[in-house]
Amino acid sequence: MFEAGAYTVARDEAACVVFGMPKEAIKLGSVKTITPLETIAGVVMRETR
Repeated sequence: MFEAGAYTVARDEAACVVFGMPKEAIKLGSVKTITPLETIAGVVMRETR
C-alpha cells in the first residue's frame, strides 16, 4: 500500500499487547506515521483533508 502511495499509520509499541504487525511494517519502512492508538483517527482525518 505504501509503495502505491497510500498514507500508512501504525500504532506505537507502548500500548500494544502484541507489537508484531506494526513492528514489521515499521521495520520495512512502509509506515508514514507511528502514533498511539487514541490519536490514529485524528491523524487519518488530518491527512485525508
